[in-house]
Amino acid sequence: MVVVHEQTQTTRAILSNIHNTGYFKLFKKLVSVQQAEAMLQRGEAQFIIRFPANFEKKIQRNEYPAMLIEADATDPLATSSAITALANLPSLTLKHLSINKPNLNPTPMPFEVRVHHRYNPEGISQYNIVPGLMGVILTMTLVLVTAVAITRERERGTMEYLLITPIRPIEVMIGKIIPYVFMGYAQVILILVAAHFLFQVPMRGSITLVMVLILPFIAANLALGITFSTMAKNQLQAMQMSFFFFLPSILLSGFMFPFRGMPHWAQILGEVLPLTHFLRIIRGILLKDSGLMVVASELWPILIFLCLAFGIAILRYKSTLE
Repeated sequence: MVVVHEQTQTTRAILSNIHNTGYFKLFKKLVSVQQAEAMLQRGEAQFIIRFPANFEKKIQRNEYPAMLIEADATDPLATSSAITALANLPSLTLKHLSINKPNLNPTPMPFEVRVHHRYNPEGISQYNIVPGLMGVILTMTLVLVTAVAITRERERGTMEYLLITPIRPIEVMIGKIIPYVFMGYAQVILILVAAHFLFQVPMRGSITLVMVLILPFIAANLALGITFSTMAKNQLQAMQMSFFFFLPSILLSGFMFPFRGMPHWAQILGEVLPLTHFLRIIRGILLKDSGLMVVASELWPILIFLCLAFGIAILRYKSTLE
């Protein structure tokens, strides 16, 4: 994201050098500061590049102006390499300016690059990892415990009692899910307490909003577990299906690796996973003080996943024993 007051030969040369580092993709220019700030908070941009007014004239007058780079540092690993690549930016630009403006004083460097780390100024990795662990733990436990729900009934021989009762499949599913919703909230409270008191993770946003928005994520994982439960013949198969879903969720959601650093095909697969969107929601609320309107765009993919998983579970539920 670039905020520039005027496009000149110098700013174009700087942006070209930034793009050539391979760490930056300049997808929009000439936006207002307010628009850039909003996109940084929503996670739509990783960096904001800001040029001051009369930037080129100040260079020509050897006033040593400062170009500001604002980085979304909620994930320090995602920004550290890119920021390091900017170290040689003034010298590369100086070569360009010396060729086109021979009378320019070659020393000192023509401008300064200032980097502001937003939302996590100290670059503490636990601020990013601990909130992400909440989503990882919920995904692992909730999918697994519900995946064995129906298969356990079948193996114990109690499935017949469910089948002869005058209840519909959707009622069985809801009955299996509701107890684990409370278990999920118990895990959330425990993780939030540990994050605040043990790891000193800042909680800048609304905890109430966290507790409300976490319900669709819990329900989506429980519904997926029920879906696996209706497909598996025994508990071992159900557990294998759960881990088959759990491992890609960790690798492709942006928890272990920076999401924008993954190949394009991996990002497409990652967008399907509810954990990907939950990580953006929880980190946005806790670290960026994001409100409902900011994180709402990450909520509807989770709701769609919930509806699909729940619908498949109901269709797969068998009203008679095979």
